[in-house]
Amino acid sequence: MKKPKKILNDPRHATAEMMEGLVLANDGRITKLPQLGALVCNAIPQGKVGLLVGGGSGHEPMFGGFLGRNLADGAACGEVFAAPSPDTIVAAAKAIHRGKGVLFLYGNYGGDTMNFDIAAEWLADEGIETQTVRVRDDVAAAPPERVNDRRGIAGDVFVIKAAGGAAAELPSLDEVARIARKAEANTRSMGVAVAPGSLPETGVWTFELGDDEIEVGMGAHGEAGVKRQKMVPADAIVDQMMALILQDLPFVRGDEVALLINNLGSSTMMELLIANRRVRQILDREGIRVHRTWIGVWLTSMEMAGFSISLLKLDAELKHYIDLPSSSFGFTSL
Repeated sequence: MKKPKKILNDPRHATAEMMEGLVLANDGRITKLPQLGALVCNAIPQGKVGLLVGGGSGHEPMFGGFLGRNLADGAACGEVFAAPSPDTIVAAAKAIHRGKGVLFLYGNYGGDTMNFDIAAEWLADEGIETQTVRVRDDVAAAPPERVNDRRGIAGDVFVIKAAGGAAAELPSLDEVARIARKAEANTRSMGVAVAPGSLPETGVWTFELGDDEIEVGMGAHGEAGVKRQKMVPADAIVDQMMALILQDLPFVRGDEVALLINNLGSSTMMELLIANRRVRQILDREGIRVHRTWIGVWLTSMEMAGFSISLLKLDAELKHYIDLPSSSFGFTSL
């Protein structure tokens, strides 16, 4: 494969320069702390439960793009595909703490888990209470009986949306964490890749695929999926993905869901809308009603080509938080 082209300055400074640009794009609504990747909202009310999201960079607009109204209060972001340091997490958490504790919300990856857990211990020593919710929505990563081995992918959007609304309305960390866990437990996702992304500093592709191949179930960093196969039409790809998603929770006739179709980096809106057409045909056939639909770019893997499908099973409580208006650089819902 040809070496990828990226419009950068010094690739070693790409993450820092990206974060500087992100702060400026927010027009004064967020601030970057001295620690690399520690971003916080400027207007956080006293007495509010804090919501801190985080993970590696390279997935923009996730995570730093989700700071705003009824979403996150802060983000702790590492270098590309690398966990944020405990120092970064602690700095962001202390900056957003308003006396009611801080909820940590991030994808289920080993480095993130280790560093957020270390940060939680340090914060506890300073009298700041934290709780943790790890998103484990990728049905391709492990079978249901090993849900703790599953990774977090674009289902992060649903969990941040629900937790952000809860943190804006509910008075206790326990209640906010309960809503986040409920949203996480009812979210299922799966992705498909048709071309790889690449790392800015090295210019190395994250994986290789033949010109006529796709990877069904591939993870957000290029982790292996459930099957590598020859290219087939869009409907056949969506059929495979939906069969695995629907049977996993399982989703059943009469359920009401929120639907999210996420561009992994360089796919076109035409492709996403064609996928949505087939998803809706399947859900209609199965008697599952779609309450809200979001289609766009939220959790990417640099310029990886492909998309993911996420479903969140709703009840009245989750529907309330999903429906709350939210606004941020990376995600806005009215």
